[in-house]
Amino acid sequence: MEQNKTDGEVNKMKKALRKMYRGLKSRKGQSLVEYALILALIAVVAILVLKGLGGKVNNTLSSVNSALP
Repeated sequence: MEQNKTDGEVNKMKKALRKMYRGLKSRKGQSLVEYALILALIAVVAILVLKGLGGKVNNTLSSVNSALP
């Protein structure tokens, strides 16, 4: 179930990147496309890192919460 949610989010990201790429493709300037690709790569990496750390952070905060009176 969690995998399906992740797949849906990835598909949404792909659609957004395709739209952005189409918009940038019609403009002149190779550097604009390069910046968009770098931005997309950074966004994907940030999402993956946050998803990977999300469970650990949640477990840690739950432990802290249960330890509080």
